Amino acid sequence: MAKIDAFFRLMNTQGASDLHMMSGSPPCLRVQGDIEPIKYHELTHDELMDMLAEITPEHKLKEFEETGDVDFAYELPGVSRYRANFFRQIKGVGAVFRQIPAKIMTIDQLGLPNIARRFAMMEKGLVLVTGPTGSGKSTTLAAIIDYANKNRRDHIITIEDPIEFKHSRMNSLVSHREVGPHTQSFSAALRGALREDPDIIMVGEMRTLETISLALEAASTGHLVFGTLHTQSAPKTIDRVIDVFPTDAQEQVRTTLGESLKGVIAQALCKRADGRGRVAALEVMVGTPAVANIIREGKTHQLMNMIQTGKRLGMRSLDDGLMELLQKGIISPEEAFDKAVLKEPFADFLTSIPEEWEGILKKDSPQSGEKRRKTVSL
Repeated sequence: MAKIDAFFRLMNTQGASDLHMMSGSPPCLRVQGDIEPIKYHELTHDELMDMLAEITPEHKLKEFEETGDVDFAYELPGVSRYRANFFRQIKGVGAVFRQIPAKIMTIDQLGLPNIARRFAMMEKGLVLVTGPTGSGKSTTLAAIIDYANKNRRDHIITIEDPIEFKHSRMNSLVSHREVGPHTQSFSAALRGALREDPDIIMVGEMRTLETISLALEAASTGHLVFGTLHTQSAPKTIDRVIDVFPTDAQEQVRTTLGESLKGVIAQALCKRADGRGRVAALEVMVGTPAVANIIREGKTHQLMNMIQTGKRLGMRSLDDGLMELLQKGIISPEEAFDKAVLKEPFADFLTSIPEEWEGILKKDSPQSGEKRRKTVSL
């Protein structure tokens, strides 16, 4: 057994999402969103490199030596799989391991809205799942792909770096491809996928101009494409896709994106009020003709109004998602306030306004002396 496996077992016991191993520091776990040090001595560079070398494929060690960064997946049989990232930092090598759940959670288990099922069953177009690093984008995408796998008879191609969730064959044929062992890059895999008779293509990360361009091409030529971006709202997602292209190409991209975009799910992870892990608050935008028109005209600042008025179509703002979780007692008023875009609707649930917001938000009547706390239904 590799020496580092003991830390993975501890990670599993403590319910941690991430393991941090840094030269010059003791190992740390991320538990319910917070970093907690393990009672262990400070790791030296050589000691940590010896631990990492035990579980790292030789070609990945060579890549790390050449570039200073590397990603790969590691599996501890009977425990879990992990997405590993190595990097260099001021005190030596560093490594972060993200636990990949062995079992894919379903749309129902994650509490995703019904629109997620509609996205999974669409014939063609582009659906983007966005949010900060560590916000659960891969978990949400895996649930949607799982639903498609169970309910369609199609060919699904996933392109990731590294492969995270493994989908066994159900009603669909699933081809998993990993950047490095199976293909040179996301863009190379996407280019090849167009010749591999796919119905659904899932792109783990859409970072580069070429990858985004090929994803748009695939979505506009009869394929259903899912992808992720590191953006925090639906309108910012549209801006990010368009801004990656040269100025002289952006008008055409707006037209293509308006025609092919079927939906955006933007999410933020929140701590549960009961302390049992975290839950995602979702913003959802559906690619209606009105949304397509706004994208074509470059008026993305109007998209939030469209989301607010499109609730009957399955749309919701992030604040709507937070309010729903708050009113169900799933998250605390403080967590909802912290994650909210517009703070005022959540301020009345607090016993007191955070110091940095005093004088900015409206207060109750001067006679009350403090904020009135609304009742949260459980």
